[in-house]
Amino acid sequence: MARVGILMGSESDRQYMEETVETLKSLGVESELNVISAHRQPRKLQAYLQEAVERGVEVFIAGAGAAAHLPGVIASWTTQPVIGVPLPTSDLKGQDSLLAIVQMPAGVPVATVAIGRAGARNAAFLAAQMLGLKDPKVKAAYDEYREKLANR
Repeated sequence: MARVGILMGSESDRQYMEETVETLKSLGVESELNVISAHRQPRKLQAYLQEAVERGVEVFIAGAGAAAHLPGVIASWTTQPVIGVPLPTSDLKGQDSLLAIVQMPAGVPVATVAIGRAGARNAAFLAAQMLGLKDPKVKAAYDEYREKLANR
């Protein structure tokens, strides 16, 4: 059962968001990856979020470029944690995405990570930290990763 729902607005975002999938997999966390556009498929997105929460998805990660509305729209429809990954898909190389994602109104937060591949991986690590608060196996897997990182 997927515990993390990973979303992207376009198939072209897959090159970044596969980093999230692989990082979660390395920590033993099941996820699912879907392409659903906040602009072109708002009803599909809302329906997905509702059924995903009912199935047990605990955290959502959304990769978005340019105007980067996807993470904010997700946060508007769920109170589950949402992590936004700004993607460098525009002429501004992700700076626009970063600002769009991080500048959410008070009360509707989106955790925001770095632009691009590092951000995609950090989103997975942040989700693992969240899940690790109540799942000792996920916490142990992340702790082990950090220990290996420290000993490189």
